[in-house]
Amino acid sequence: MNPYIAELIGTGLLLLLGSGVVANMLLPKTKGHGGGIMEISTAWAFAVFVGVVVAGPYSGAHLNPAVTVGLAVAGKFDWASVPGYILAQIIGAMIGVGIAWLMYKDHYESSDDPGIIAAPFGTSPAIRNLPLNFFSELVGTFVLIFVILYNQGAMLGDENQTPVGMGSLGAVPVAFLIWVIGLGLGGTTGYAINPARDFGPRLMHQLLPIKGKGKTDWGYAWVPILGPITGGALAALLYLVVGS
Repeated sequence: MNPYIAELIGTGLLLLLGSGVVANMLLPKTKGHGGGIMEISTAWAFAVFVGVVVAGPYSGAHLNPAVTVGLAVAGKFDWASVPGYILAQIIGAMIGVGIAWLMYKDHYESSDDPGIIAAPFGTSPAIRNLPLNFFSELVGTFVLIFVILYNQGAMLGDENQTPVGMGSLGAVPVAFLIWVIGLGLGGTTGYAINPARDFGPRLMHQLLPIKGKGKTDWGYAWVPILGPITGGALAALLYLVVGS
């Protein structure tokens, strides 16, 4: 499989399942209505597992621009491939969330709460404090990238040509990593830790004809983009300084 197609499909599956669980837990009249952070964090972790299983052998399963940029900063990924990977991730996220919206369309139309309608499409802070929200996204992504980089350093070696990414950590370990980040660090912003996961779906919220959706919160959108990118880059720089 072409690595760009692998990133598109892997990220699409990630968002189909991740957006789907948020819709299932929050939208009215679903079978899962009323679930909370444990169910949502667990499902997102397993959604990453699914994306990694599919994309890992072909692209390394970045599924996340912050992973792509972090690996490039650390010298483990070619900068020339960064734009193509990020574009594939964003398109995949848009497709995945679009399918999830269509599946839950009747339930979206049963809701009159714009906040609930927006939740499966993008993250939002529990308390809106943009500097601290940015810091939360930075820290969560820092942990993600730092662990990935150390595992790759131990298993692959700098000269190994195996595709690098979350798949190099292994599908099961990376699921546990996402799970603990969600449970430990996700309570402030909903832990996007992935610009494609937020930007692509947020754009779909803007574009789709969703009844009663309200305005798309573009004033917050920079936080789950720049926070994860900054956190990933800082993790890569620290890795180069202290442990590569």
